[in-house]
Amino acid sequence: MQDLREMATHPSAEPPVTEFTGQLFFRLWRASHVRAADALGSVGLTPALFALLNVIGARKGAIQQELGSALGIDRSTMVSLIDQLESAGLATRRPSATDRRAREIGITAKGRRLLERARGLISETEDEVLAGLTTKERGELVGLLRRALESAPTQPLWSAAEGD
Repeated sequence: MQDLREMATHPSAEPPVTEFTGQLFFRLWRASHVRAADALGSVGLTPALFALLNVIGARKGAIQQELGSALGIDRSTMVSLIDQLESAGLATRRPSATDRRAREIGITAKGRRLLERARGLISETEDEVLAGLTTKERGELVGLLRRALESAPTQPLWSAAEGD
């Protein structure tokens, strides 16, 4: 991974560099993703593994297929991510009590401890990336992004082949 010191210190925020929303999304995503990947790597997670562990931690008895749908992850990638979490002792897989074809994914105590640590790292990353916004503005930004995502066109499911 590229050393953070090699990056531009203050990328331009002037039009036409940031004329379009997509350009802004990409630049902010990249600033956030590079830092998040580095921070999460220090505890043995990737952004995709963190995202999955975070949802598993919030949903007791989460069904594997529902997790993939909620996160927009294809079936084979989801299986691989859950395998990784399970191998690391962070999550468990068991048959669903209500549907024998479905698998419930649960977080372990070790997974819960790591998730809390990782959430702290991500909060620090977001504080750094969004330092130019007040707490109120950050809340507004999250609300606007959620609304935009809910109304955005459908997209193909994410696959590990795309990179993390």
